[in-house]
Amino acid sequence: MTQPAMNPGSRLDPWVASYAARAQGMTASAIRALFSVASRPEVVSLAGGAPFVSALPLDEFADMTAQLIRDRGPTALQYCTGQGDEKLREQICGVMELSGIHAHPDDVVITTGSQMALDLTVRVFCNPGDVVLVESPSYVGALGVFASYQCEVVHVPTDSEGLNPAGLSEAIDRVRAEGKTPKLIYTVPTYHNPLGITQPPQRRAEILQVAKSAGLLLLEDDPYCLLGFDGEVPRAIRADDADAVVYLGSFSKTIAAGLRVGWALAPHGVREKLVLASEASVLCPSNFSQLTVSEYLATQPWQEQIKGFRALYLERRDALLESMEQLMPPGTTWTVPEGGFFSWVTLPEGLDTTAMLPRAVAGLVAYVPGTGFYVDGQGRDAMRLSYCFPEPDRIREGVRRLSGIIETELDLVSTFGPGANIAPHSKRGPNTPSPELP
Repeated sequence: MTQPAMNPGSRLDPWVASYAARAQGMTASAIRALFSVASRPEVVSLAGGAPFVSALPLDEFADMTAQLIRDRGPTALQYCTGQGDEKLREQICGVMELSGIHAHPDDVVITTGSQMALDLTVRVFCNPGDVVLVESPSYVGALGVFASYQCEVVHVPTDSEGLNPAGLSEAIDRVRAEGKTPKLIYTVPTYHNPLGITQPPQRRAEILQVAKSAGLLLLEDDPYCLLGFDGEVPRAIRADDADAVVYLGSFSKTIAAGLRVGWALAPHGVREKLVLASEASVLCPSNFSQLTVSEYLATQPWQEQIKGFRALYLERRDALLESMEQLMPPGTTWTVPEGGFFSWVTLPEGLDTTAMLPRAVAGLVAYVPGTGFYVDGQGRDAMRLSYCFPEPDRIREGVRRLSGIIETELDLVSTFGPGANIAPHSKRGPNTPSPELP
């Protein structure tokens, strides 16, 4: 009997011809390979947005976790419901009250980080080819989710106050005029990743009105909301409408990223779909992680700890901004974040940050090129710098190294003309996958 021929593929992957169409958007970025080099201790990484978990009271955390296992080990190490632990959902509602949100625990779905909550929402709402409207630039992890579900991403202009409502309305009209189906609006309104800017109250109200007028669900991704340097917590968009917004939250930035506990607060019908999608994906989120977070909220001075984080990140932000003011060449501009982890830096004309990255890593400093936050090749002259993890002196040294690299690149452009530092391999096309960084 003749055996069926194996699907044609490549020598490295004989199954490539069998993959679903959605897997075509899962190819690795060439940039990502550089970050294994950037993780070396001699490299100052201003790239990833990793919270400084060493500032946690780790001894108390260890004692608390040990006590949890002694007292509730059989429960903590067991399965739980697909929606998540009821007590933790109640506590999450208390956390969200700081952002002006009054919600019921029944409408909270606990997930493995807010990234999973975003994934579930897109899975529930989007068919291949549906359009998601996002900021320009937008969070790289969200772009990866949209690509994995074969969504078309449309970037909407931003200004100093974030997502532009007029631009958003125009983009929705244009998409519909082209016969396409817009489904979702995705925004990070507070201490934006990667821009570092924050939408003021009036801007949030205008964006909500555009979404409601267009009949589109608004995804509000709000992981940094408690990390404002002035101690004030901006009022969430979800606080003003329970039916038009799915609100995504996370403990990754305010407790510990490694616990992987996030949540979605959704309208009741949407909540049901998210629970079903979650059960199909993971059966249930980690009960151990949930009860650890719940115990931390119940027994530790967590709001005081967040104050400590804010002070620490403010000191590091100031180190970044002061160093750039002193060292960056003329024509370089950057945002001044009022909280969160990031500043968005735009370089003088003629430079390409993707092409420059290998030379920067060779010079022992790393950043994320701006193109990683777009699907259409924009952002060549920009980069995201993160100040949350390195010590202030390391940040200053990183900026010193980076400014030297930029000066060298400017000399190259001055000598050989615009585009001289653009490597052929640095070109990106629409929906090219981006570096997978937090």
